[in-house]
Amino acid sequence: MKAIADSINLLGEFCGKRDVPALTAGSLQKHCGVAQADVMVLFGGSILCGGDVLAEAMRSGAARTYCIVGGVGHTTETLRRRMHQAFPDMETENLPEAQIFANYLKCQYGLEPDLLECRSTNCGNNITCLLELLRERGVSFRSIILSQDAAMQRRMEAGLKKYTGDRVQIINYAVYSAKVAVKDGALAYERPIWGMWEMERYISLLLGEIPRLTDDENGYGPRGKDFIAHVDIPPEVESAFRKLRAAYSELVRKADPRFASL
Repeated sequence: MKAIADSINLLGEFCGKRDVPALTAGSLQKHCGVAQADVMVLFGGSILCGGDVLAEAMRSGAARTYCIVGGVGHTTETLRRRMHQAFPDMETENLPEAQIFANYLKCQYGLEPDLLECRSTNCGNNITCLLELLRERGVSFRSIILSQDAAMQRRMEAGLKKYTGDRVQIINYAVYSAKVAVKDGALAYERPIWGMWEMERYISLLLGEIPRLTDDENGYGPRGKDFIAHVDIPPEVESAFRKLRAAYSELVRKADPRFASL
C-alpha cells in the first residue's frame, strides 16, 4: 500500500504542476518575473476549491483579466451535484461549469469574472474556445495563469503551448496539491481538500493522463492525435504509472465520445 501511495503522489506531483507557491504579486515576481499576469483562467474541470483559488487570486490582483472556461464534459455532473449539496439554494441543474463557478464567486465573495466561456466540452477545446473568446474580446496577452484540476494541469499547459509556443509565458497553478498516505490499512488523503475526488476517481484521472501525455501513436502529442505540444515524461513517472496500472488496471480512464470535439 505504501508503494501504491508513493506512485499516486509521484503522478499527482507530475500532473499537478505549480510554477509558483502562491498567486500573489510577490510570488509571481520572484518566480516568474511578472508581478501581474495579463490573464488568469480557471477551468471548470476543477474540483470545488478551484473557486476559492480564483477568488484569492482576484483579491490579490494576480491578473488583469479573469476568465472561467467550461461547458459540459466528463466532470460536469459531479461539479453540479457537489456544489448544490454544499449550497442547496444555488441552482446548478443544466448549467455549464463556467456559470456554476461564476455563481459561486458571486454568492461567496461578491466577485465577477471578466469573461465566461460555456461551450467547450474537453481539455482540447477548453483551449481553442478560450483563445477564440480572447480574440473576439480583443484581449491580448503575453502571460497567462492556468488553473485546472491537478490531474489535468500539465495537459492543459501542453494544450495551450500547441497554439502559442514560446510566445506566451504560461504560469501553472493547479488548484490543489494532494498527498496520499496509508491510514488504518487504506489509502487516504493526508489533509482534507474541499470537493476532492473520491480516491478511486482520483486514481482513475491520474491513470488516464499518462497515456494522453505520452507522445506516441496512441497519445495526444504531435506523434499521435496532435492535440497538445510534446511533453517529456521522466522515467520515474513512467515507472510509477506502470505500478499503479498493474494494481488498478480497471480504472484507466478512456475518453468519453460524448464530449469529443466536433
